[in-house]
Amino acid sequence: MIARLEGTLAEKQPNRLVVDIGGVGYDINVPLSTFYAVGEPGSKVALRIHTHVREDTLALFGFSSKLELDIFERLIGISGVGTRLALAVLSGLETQELVRAIRIADVARLTGIPGVGKKTAERIILELKDKLPVTLEGLAQDTSTGDDTGGLRNDVMSALLNLGYHRPLVERAVSEVMAESIGDFEETLRQALRELAK
Repeated sequence: MIARLEGTLAEKQPNRLVVDIGGVGYDINVPLSTFYAVGEPGSKVALRIHTHVREDTLALFGFSSKLELDIFERLIGISGVGTRLALAVLSGLETQELVRAIRIADVARLTGIPGVGKKTAERIILELKDKLPVTLEGLAQDTSTGDDTGGLRNDVMSALLNLGYHRPLVERAVSEVMAESIGDFEETLRQALRELAK
């Protein structure tokens, strides 16, 4: 099993990275928290890896911190929560907010994540409430890309739609964020996710 990968970041998208190691590109599924934490293509990157093996699939899931990996592995251990939903949960709320929502049993906060219904939220809380750490570390985030306003809006909307949010909610959130200030792609995406989580 692959537990860790270190190499050069070849490609970067909100839900996946390609890491080049000795001329071999590893396709790695990641949550938004990890997407924010890594640098730009061409930079060095080190990820903790969960290797997911099924009869017909071998998939790699990468995380910038041990906490993210721990939460992911605990989530997929819950009945009815697969790898896709676990990534959506980690992408839907910043890691600190996610841990807090679980610890205080905030069902409404969790059901705001696409794909998480009330029963799933309650199951996550029941299974993880007493198993998550109180203090959080390793959540460094990096923001360093720019774009024109129209292209930025389209890119952020596309990323949110791919994460499963509905178009009317996405349009409203992006409009509100961009009316206040225009940052780079990652900052705008982060602010739009906060808006959607309200």
